[in-house]
Amino acid sequence: MDNNEDKKYFQGRGAQVNTHNRFLKQSYGNVFPEVIDEEMLKEEQTQYIEVFSKTIVNKVESPDIPGMYSMNPYQGCEHGCLYCYARSTHEYWGYSAGLDFERKILVKKNAPELLEKAFQKKNWVASPIMFSGNTDCYQPIERKLEITRKMLEVCLKYKHPVSMITKNALIVRDLDILSELAKLKLAHVMITITSLDENLRLKLEPRTVTCKNRMKAVKILADAGVPVGVMNAPIIPGLTSHEIPEMIKTAAENGAYTAGYTIVRLNGAIADVFKDWLHKNFPDRADKVWNHIKDCHGGQVNDSRFGTRTRGEGKIAESIRNLFKMSVKKYLKGKDKFEFDTEAFSKQRQITFLKEKVKGQISLFDDKTFTFVS
Repeated sequence: MDNNEDKKYFQGRGAQVNTHNRFLKQSYGNVFPEVIDEEMLKEEQTQYIEVFSKTIVNKVESPDIPGMYSMNPYQGCEHGCLYCYARSTHEYWGYSAGLDFERKILVKKNAPELLEKAFQKKNWVASPIMFSGNTDCYQPIERKLEITRKMLEVCLKYKHPVSMITKNALIVRDLDILSELAKLKLAHVMITITSLDENLRLKLEPRTVTCKNRMKAVKILADAGVPVGVMNAPIIPGLTSHEIPEMIKTAAENGAYTAGYTIVRLNGAIADVFKDWLHKNFPDRADKVWNHIKDCHGGQVNDSRFGTRTRGEGKIAESIRNLFKMSVKKYLKGKDKFEFDTEAFSKQRQITFLKEKVKGQISLFDDKTFTFVS
């Protein structure tokens, strides 16, 4: 990163720097701003790059989320959330965890076809698949491409259980599919809300929808019979931790039946991205917030240990945990738990295979019409 970029604040972006990619020996930057040309200006615009994956379903190898699968139709995320743990994964694609993460979005247009192929495998056993374990499946470009919607259509076709986590109210666009899945106990949604403070939200998550519209999405989903909860994540001690009770209360009033939380952890290059942003936006309390985060992770801003990495440890983490538990007990007590129905998939797959087989056989006859009732 050059010194000239350091003086500029990128409005509408979360990260304010492009950190060095640990896998690359060389990097580039704009040393002479007076000679910026059109190609350089394009770097500030969001670019959508199509990639051709061979698979779309990933086994989550983490004791924190046992028996779970995930799928990500997009890599990189235009939402630009400062704290996003997925930023570091962009380095595997040759990009930066900073501005590149929210400017260069990798798009998997073949994701619906790959998902159907996965379901058609004889050895596939139905288990909840999460949208999205890495980046948001409802980020802005989804409105145009509808990759997530097409994948949901595949899930409904095969009656496969699906879990969704997003911070974009665009999810209500797919209420027709989600409500049908919910009737069969095949859908579960968590809406992530980091802060109820709009001024903070604009700085922390510049291209996400408002907190008010996220809560509205919770209500719409709940009213339609879709099991929905909120993720108060990540909680940033000294910045958002005081909002926990009001967050849970508001979520409950809008129909949320459950809630979860994580404490911010700044893995890899994200530490540099977040620290730079913190000092530029909150210079008066930057050191306090930074030290609070370190206190939650044994003196470091990151903890990769399973079991403690998302909840933290120490006095501050303990106070957050207690406040969260008290809030849930007060506002969400007595709410029903949710369980997926994983039996419907195998029955539906047999029906689907039979339909395809018979259709192939009767295609030779033009004077026959068959109707299938499942």
